[in-house]
Amino acid sequence: MSTRRSFIKQASLATTSLMIGRNEWFKKQELIGLQLYTLRNEISKDVEGTIAKVAEIGYTSVEVFGYGNGKFFGKTPEEFSAIIKKNHLKTPSGHYMMLGYLMKGDHDDMKKTIADAAIMGHDFVVIPFLLDNMRTSLDDYKKLAEKINAAAVEAKSAGLKLAYHNHNFEFKDWGEGKTGFDVFAKETDPSLVSFEMDIYWVTRAGLDPIKIMKDNPGRIKMWHVKDMADKKEASYTTNGDQYFTEVGTGIIDYKEIFRHKKESGMEYFFVEQDQVKLPVYESITKSLDYIKKNLLS
Repeated sequence: MSTRRSFIKQASLATTSLMIGRNEWFKKQELIGLQLYTLRNEISKDVEGTIAKVAEIGYTSVEVFGYGNGKFFGKTPEEFSAIIKKNHLKTPSGHYMMLGYLMKGDHDDMKKTIADAAIMGHDFVVIPFLLDNMRTSLDDYKKLAEKINAAAVEAKSAGLKLAYHNHNFEFKDWGEGKTGFDVFAKETDPSLVSFEMDIYWVTRAGLDPIKIMKDNPGRIKMWHVKDMADKKEASYTTNGDQYFTEVGTGIIDYKEIFRHKKESGMEYFFVEQDQVKLPVYESITKSLDYIKKNLLS
């Protein structure tokens, strides 16, 4: 009897553990995020109205941007966070340039930024972009990797995780196939630094997002989900480059990519569209509808 009770207890604990793990996964997958940069023109004029509209359309989380001098669009982190919570949205991530730190080594700037990101209640603080003069060689990337590691330690002390968001310039071949992204992947601490993959920009660089996920298993914690128009459609090109378009209307195979979310380590994803041809709220609604119907089953 004792053996049977012990077996039942162990089985029960294992089942409970599995359920907790599954519930946590499903909880995160219920979050359909929007990177607010898509609505930069709208939010700069009306913060509260823009956030309310995002929630009304049906998004359940937002990734913030626009932080500068301790504020977001004139709102303190406390005020901005309150607006997001008022509309029943989560904000698991935010973009923070940290130029004072990355360019000038201003540790106070970095610490203040991370402290404000913690007030926002994020899981991740993301470095979203590098200016041209910050990335003139592989040595630049190596020096930045050191700073990113140090910032990740500070983020951890504040209860946050740090991630880096790519464009296409990180995949420039500096010789012998070596890229800035390779430097960041190899020379940042994998236990502290993860990546937010912008799937459009990886595709724009001529690379396969799934291969990068497989090469960096478990480390691509977030995705930017935006589509690329068919280059054959002349009205959807700018300067010969393929244009942004709504998710599900372009050439990126998101159904296949979403099959690799576990390999990637993906915890959150955010719709983003740098430029739109449709009215912007119609555009983000169209992307949301496709995701709900095709990618979350």
